[in-house]
Amino acid sequence: MNDKNETFRHELKYQIGIGDYYAIRQRLRPVMKPDEHAAAHGRYLIRSIYFDNVYDKALREKISGVQKREKFRIRYYNDDFSFLTLEKKMKWNSLCMKMDARLTKEECRSILAGNTGWMISHSSGLVRELYCKMKSQQLRPRVLVSYVREPYVYAAGNVRVTFDSDIRSTLFHRGFLEEAVTDIGVADNPGEMILEVKFDAFLPEVIQTLLQTEGIRQQAYSKYGACRRFG
Repeated sequence: MNDKNETFRHELKYQIGIGDYYAIRQRLRPVMKPDEHAAAHGRYLIRSIYFDNVYDKALREKISGVQKREKFRIRYYNDDFSFLTLEKKMKWNSLCMKMDARLTKEECRSILAGNTGWMISHSSGLVRELYCKMKSQQLRPRVLVSYVREPYVYAAGNVRVTFDSDIRSTLFHRGFLEEAVTDIGVADNPGEMILEVKFDAFLPEVIQTLLQTEGIRQQAYSKYGACRRFG
């Protein structure tokens, strides 16, 4: 298992309503292509198990606006346990980078159960790093974050635009990787979505123009932070 390394990318976030979603999507569709991993309806379900310690280090760093920070999570799609990835997301102001490594279902369940001795000799450096931080920082699985993503891509600038909706959190819940998930919506207003724009060195002017919408503004938004309001 080889870790996947990426370079730092720009990441912009906007909190939008259902009206803005329809307007922006209508403008984007003739120019951007749906992500090839999306289903026929153009969306997929993402679930992420986030790690933090008893002092809520990751959460507090986000709230305090620490410029350089990281989070570990285990992610899977459409409730398919056959494809699980361990991810480390690093943020530096508006730049982000993600590293990931595949996990088997058995490895994932062992991590969630606290059976971690095998991790120290794992072929993935990222798995070994998580082991060290579970020992040194007492990282533990804290919350399951779920949402529906509608992704679009544009080759120039390696642009990725996503609409994330129905963001949900487990409520005072410590069981993970279950067939049936009990959670609660975290949106402050009905139909609220998060528009995310990721790109490499530059955002092409054509995409900038398509995204311009009166009344929306770039802001810091954390799905993990929003979901931790409930436990």
